[in-house]
Amino acid sequence: MASPRQRITLAILALGGQGGGVLADWIIALGEAGEWVVQGTSVPGVAQRTGSTVYYLELYPKGAPPILGLMPAPGDVDVVIASELMEAGRAMVRGFVTPDRTTLIASTNRIYAISEKSALGDGMKDGGVILEAAQSRAARFIGLDMDDAAARTGSVISSVMFGALAGSGALPFTREDFEAAIRAGGKAVASNLAGFAAGFTAALAPPVAKAVASAPAMPAPTTAAGARMAERIARDFPPAAHALIAEGVRRLMDYQDLAYAELYLERLTPLVALDRVGGRLVAETARHLALWMSYEDVIRVAELKTRASRFDRVKGEVALAQDQVMSVTEFMHPRYDELCEMAPRAVGTWLAGSAGARRTLAPLFAKGRFVRTTSLSWFLSLSALAALRPLRRLTLRFAREHERIAAWLEDATEAAKVDQDLALEIIACQALVKGYGETHARGLSNYARIKAAWRAGGDAKDIRRWREAALADEDGRRLGEELAKLRA
Repeated sequence: MASPRQRITLAILALGGQGGGVLADWIIALGEAGEWVVQGTSVPGVAQRTGSTVYYLELYPKGAPPILGLMPAPGDVDVVIASELMEAGRAMVRGFVTPDRTTLIASTNRIYAISEKSALGDGMKDGGVILEAAQSRAARFIGLDMDDAAARTGSVISSVMFGALAGSGALPFTREDFEAAIRAGGKAVASNLAGFAAGFTAALAPPVAKAVASAPAMPAPTTAAGARMAERIARDFPPAAHALIAEGVRRLMDYQDLAYAELYLERLTPLVALDRVGGRLVAETARHLALWMSYEDVIRVAELKTRASRFDRVKGEVALAQDQVMSVTEFMHPRYDELCEMAPRAVGTWLAGSAGARRTLAPLFAKGRFVRTTSLSWFLSLSALAALRPLRRLTLRFAREHERIAAWLEDATEAAKVDQDLALEIIACQALVKGYGETHARGLSNYARIKAAWRAGGDAKDIRRWREAALADEDGRRLGEELAKLRA
């Protein structure tokens, strides 16, 4: 058996499609070219996207026949390479990273897990916690945005990881040895070497500093109208809320128009005099109000699907070549209720209440359909729907949503006069109302149940508990259990 200083162990944690296997092959080729005994194994898993795989490698200088392990053992890994920040977190949880031994090389970018994206509320985890843990739990931590480096160099993340490994000095090989392994592979050599160089250079930079929370800066306006709005925000609202309000204004001008953004500021203004928590009440209301006022209707969905910037983004994500043609197919399921709500208020109200109209037209919307947005017919159809944006104020959906918004703000304003915590919890209930179709209807139902329970007798802590219960599952079982306790 070799001593721990002779034997080198590496664990690679990468998502499906990120080239973890290619990286492992390069390291094997690197070791064998240097006349080391190398063994590589992989353990597929199911974590995000197409799954997360752990690749384990051991390098042993040639000599007596070694006994090599098949799995990384907690406390016995010299180098851990993670292609994404949460993968670094998983490596630490599994004990692969230890302060006496491990060099941790991790990308600081995030690829959100299914559990984060499918959460009924804000399910995003705080990446700053993992950065702090990496700096304290690893003997050495090298953090860089590998996804960005790969995009800048037109390469793939595996080549950036390989470069960062070379730059770390954790393996007894020269830069030329690493580059020779890439050339020996014979595939996309130029782009892989470019990604390698970016990773190598980044690994030599100072270590990632501890994440420090700071208030976001107010974005600079880009139009004359935006400059006037920015001046009004700076003059009339507390500094703690400036960045959020500015983002809300930007979002609503993009969603509808300048007058709509001005309505947003008018609705926020009464809360300024009531805010006794350092601008937090105004800031939280600004965030949730902007989200509710930019609700997703058929017009908005059609507009987003046909934007040139969206097609450019998809082209970048799939790395579309100049000689390739891209086709985008999407699943869409507009319901009969969406038809009613996009109609003028009087017509939509009649359609929604007419049993005959529902019986005749609803079957046409019973099933979803696959829509090829890159085809001329579907692109023109969606563009025609998006062109209805100036008429949105006339629709039944607009009338319904703004009646709900007005009632919600009135509840929060009345509560703020006596209990700021209660007002904040009422404001936070907006998180229940999002999306469209069944998701939107379910959120509205939960919000109505919580509002009725609060009216019957409840405080800020009760509303928070009920809201968390409503966000815990889609069928409302947890919320029902909590409200049953209240009735009892």
